[in-house]
Amino acid sequence: MSLRSCVVIPGYNAAATIGPLVQQIKRLGLDAVVVNDGSTDQTARVATDAGALVISHVSNQGKGSALRTAFAYALQAGYDAVVTMDSDGQHDPAEIPQLLHNAERQPSAVVVGERRMSGVMPPVRRWTNRFLSWLTSRLTRQRIPDSQCGFRVIHRRVLETVTLSTSHFEIETELLLAAARSGWVITSVPIKTIYNNHTSHIHPIWDTLRLSGLVVRYLFGMRAGRLRR
Repeated sequence: MSLRSCVVIPGYNAAATIGPLVQQIKRLGLDAVVVNDGSTDQTARVATDAGALVISHVSNQGKGSALRTAFAYALQAGYDAVVTMDSDGQHDPAEIPQLLHNAERQPSAVVVGERRMSGVMPPVRRWTNRFLSWLTSRLTRQRIPDSQCGFRVIHRRVLETVTLSTSHFEIETELLLAAARSGWVITSVPIKTIYNNHTSHIHPIWDTLRLSGLVVRYLFGMRAGRLRR
């Protein structure tokens, strides 16, 4: 089986990194879809020149909104699977074939990259990631060592059956919770951990609150579902 796949990249002020990223993806023979999320730099132009299909938001709406735009496009365009990755150079496009290979060989509807939690990963991120991964694993009842990793393969059938509503970084968790609730298998594949002193767009307070609200809504929905039955 060979999945017809596209690589989707949400980009906000990523002109410095998006060009080489798209070029590497194109060399793999894959389509690159960049959602320019209201950037104020030349992200859209650089991505287009590198060979990507660019979809632009007029204003910055958040990573979740950008991914939902990309997912809608991928479904309409008839792709079998979507590869998601970040625009800041954290993910190595050379590892895309490995992720796709695992998605094709295993009965997994979602394949998530698993970064090494020690070493180059900043300590605050490492401990936060460990806690969120533990919590997500408990809620999904599946082992997900790196729930916040945005380097993934998502089968079309998942996107067709889940409802996503978040607009920011909590979409990473929302997708896993929704996929597990719908009965899909989630697996993990080790990937490189790359940090080049990039600036994170994650807000430590607001994004934590958004994620907490998502978990509460998920738990309330599970409880309500049991009560209805």
